Amino acid sequence: MSTPAPESVPPAGPGPDDERLRRWRLVLGGGEADGTGRALSGTDAAMDAALAALYGGPGSADRRTGRDRSAGLGGSAPSVARWLGDIRTYFPSSVVQVMQRDAIDRLGLATLLLEPEMLTAVEPDVHLVGTLLSLNKAMPETTKETARAVVRTVVEQLEKRLAARTRTTLTGALDRSARISRPRHRDIDWDRTIRANLAHYLPEHRTIVPERLIGYGRAAQSVKKEVVLCIDQSGSMAASVVYASVFGAVLASMRSLATRLVVFDTAVVDLTDQLDDPVDVLFGTQLGGGTDINRALAYCQSRITRPADTVVVLISDLYEGGIRDEMLKRVAAMKASGVQFVSLLALSDEGAPAYDRDHAAALAALGAPAFACTPDLFPEVMAAALEKRPLPIPEG
Repeated sequence: MSTPAPESVPPAGPGPDDERLRRWRLVLGGGEADGTGRALSGTDAAMDAALAALYGGPGSADRRTGRDRSAGLGGSAPSVARWLGDIRTYFPSSVVQVMQRDAIDRLGLATLLLEPEMLTAVEPDVHLVGTLLSLNKAMPETTKETARAVVRTVVEQLEKRLAARTRTTLTGALDRSARISRPRHRDIDWDRTIRANLAHYLPEHRTIVPERLIGYGRAAQSVKKEVVLCIDQSGSMAASVVYASVFGAVLASMRSLATRLVVFDTAVVDLTDQLDDPVDVLFGTQLGGGTDINRALAYCQSRITRPADTVVVLISDLYEGGIRDEMLKRVAAMKASGVQFVSLLALSDEGAPAYDRDHAAALAALGAPAFACTPDLFPEVMAAALEKRPLPIPEG
């Protein structure tokens, strides 16, 4: 009798240890130093090549440590465009945006953004828009239309995210600021009327006698408030310029607000007549250069006709190159005249910004505390300013 052949056993699939080695191999970048002994193939090898092109190949070290690095994307826009296409294939959008920023900063690729074929390959985001705006004056005509398309994509994304909530929040604030004491029946604010008349509750009738009515002013077509956005366009404020331009266009679309948008470095430019298109506003800016806050505030102050109904929003890191004492005197004068003055150190999602702490402290002493503001918080800040109530200043 013959002995039956043993059943064949399928090879075991990759276990948790193998997956751990794979991940470490991708993190460490290969070469003798990684110690994993793990080879990569297929998609993993392509991902590794894309990372090595930016952060260095086997055995290389970080440029910021002062040691040699072998990273590089080549000298031509087509090779960079191919690399941009690769990283969009292998990594999620949030990672792609980080890698793009690193490529621009670490490998000096800003000038290659002037090439149309490269612009069509990038993942549009706020930081890329800032880079394009800084290159605007050097951009060839063949690239400008492509650059505008990239910028418009980002602007439309921001408007979709921010516009509806901003209009709703500010419309409510404007209506509340126009409350009247003898409202028509349909204009009565019942919640506030009831709270104001709780002392007149009649328990036997289980009702309140509203001796004082509180209501909203009727939504008139006339302008109720004026807003001046005064934006520092120095290079460090790029993301803030992008967000402020979008908000400026949103505010300008509200009939009950008269919105003015002013950008400045050492010169002052009024872009109010371009507010119907934030892309035009952005391409009207010129990122970089010095800073003269005093001159910008002087211009804004000269355009204020209704101080008690005006909100001035200064968006700047407060590194003043002009006359510091005059700047502070202008802020004090505007506040004394009834202007609601808001000072934002940044309008972005980038976290705590660098700023001039002495100037921030001086503004706070004048009753105009300076703080960083995210785009999601900005509608609440503006609503509080329009209603002349304390600003929702973030902690920290």
